[in-house]
Amino acid sequence: MQTKDSLKPAARRTTFHRFSTVELLVALALLFLFFPFVEEVKGGDIIVSILFSLVLLSAVLAVADRKGIFFIALVLAVPAIVGRWISHFRPDLVPPPVFLVGGLALIAFVVANLLRFILRAPSVNTEVLCASISAYLMLGLLWTVAYWLVAEVNPSAFAFSTAGATKQTMAGFDAFYFSFITLSTVGYGDITPVSRIARWLAAMEAMTGLLYVTVLIARLVSLYSTPKSADS
Repeated sequence: MQTKDSLKPAARRTTFHRFSTVELLVALALLFLFFPFVEEVKGGDIIVSILFSLVLLSAVLAVADRKGIFFIALVLAVPAIVGRWISHFRPDLVPPPVFLVGGLALIAFVVANLLRFILRAPSVNTEVLCASISAYLMLGLLWTVAYWLVAEVNPSAFAFSTAGATKQTMAGFDAFYFSFITLSTVGYGDITPVSRIARWLAAMEAMTGLLYVTVLIARLVSLYSTPKSADS
């Protein structure tokens, strides 16, 4: 009887063993690599949806180290992924804001858990490094979805100064592009936030990008030097 009880925690740990952050980083790399090229081709939206769904599923598995976290992440993932696919084929049934809100909540939850993993890690290894990079890229995706959502609610929230700007919308790759140049504080000026909420989001993302890199480097240096200090 005692042996059977002792096996239960082990089985539970095996069932909810956290997916490697390496796989999450690979999924993100595939999305980033193909996103700008497949969106304009025939059937490109389906490929983007597949890659985006793959990233979200990988993110859920990457943070699912406990039953409760897995359940919450799964509940958040359903409206984001299912809503994206239904909106793609039947936008009259599920408008974009539905899956965008779901994606926003899921990505924010994943980023919070990745940061928790990084800050609690006892030393630097491949998992910590991949989690650090993945969290940064997921932050960019978080604001990508936020900008897209703002543009859906208020189409005049962003202004474009490039050729053919009248045909551009803050969705898909344009939101992705603007998010990452803002996160890296480059800011070319070809897309300008006009509304108050759009400007606030851009300012928050720029500050988050600077703070993340600063805090991350300090944390990784601390983790890397701690084992050496203990041995000396």
